[in-house]
Parts: sequence; C-alpha cells; structure tokens
Amino acid sequence: MKVITVAAGIVLNEQHQLLLVRKKHTARFMQVGGKLEPDELPEQAIVREIAEELGCAARIQHYLGRFETQAANEPDHLLVSYVYHVQLEQAPQVQAEIAEMKWVDLDDAETLLAPLTTEVVMPWVRLHLASAEGIY
Repeated sequence: MKVITVAAGIVLNEQHQLLLVRKKHTARFMQVGGKLEPDELPEQAIVREIAEELGCAARIQHYLGRFETQAANEPDHLLVSYVYHVQLEQAPQVQAEIAEMKWVDLDDAETLLAPLTTEVVMPWVRLHLASAEGIY
C-alpha cells in the first residue's frame, strides 16, 4: 500500500465549528494542510500549507499526534497525518489548489468528509470541548 504523509490543521471558530477545505477536482472536505516537503518538519509544513491554501499566518496551539487513516481522494493509499490544533492570525481566504472552504458543525451529516476528519478530528474536538467546558 502506498503512503501519503501530511501535516493537517484543526481550525475552530468561536461557534465550535471546524474549518474544512475541498481541493479542486475532489469531493471530500478535509483539514487544511498537505504533504511534507523533503527534509521539512510537520510543524513547518502545517504553517506553510495554511499560508499557501488560506493566505494567512497560523500559530500551533497543540500537537495531537500521528494518525493513520484511509486517504480521502486516493484509493488504496494510507494517509499518515501529523495533526495540529492551530489558531489563524487573519481571516482565511481560498487560495492555491483549494476549490472551496466552509465551517462545519461537529454533528454535520450532510458534508462528504475525509476519513481523518470523521475518525480522528471530530472525536478529538468533541472530547476537547467537553473537557474544556467541564461537561463529562
């Protein structure tokens, strides 16, 4: 099985919605981010990718970890993701290979989402919000 290694960013707004993007010629929405350049660290890649895809600076808040899921748009590929909770410094704007960007609720059942988003990101955000708000 082929492996794609990426850095992925979790961006939340004050309404606890996730910022997701859809790349051109694809159907699924996913975290902002992308493949690592040769000799690039994942934390450098996520900041660079956000600048390229959303045209804004970002600050890493928290490193969640390394996760393996099915790739969203490449059949028979394993996606290895270094996932970061990031804070944007400006309002995001669609750029580069991004076709569309949207804020989605954590219980969104309408949007076609990437496996990383449904299997890793949304459960982490739900847990993170529940513990931050003292709901157990």
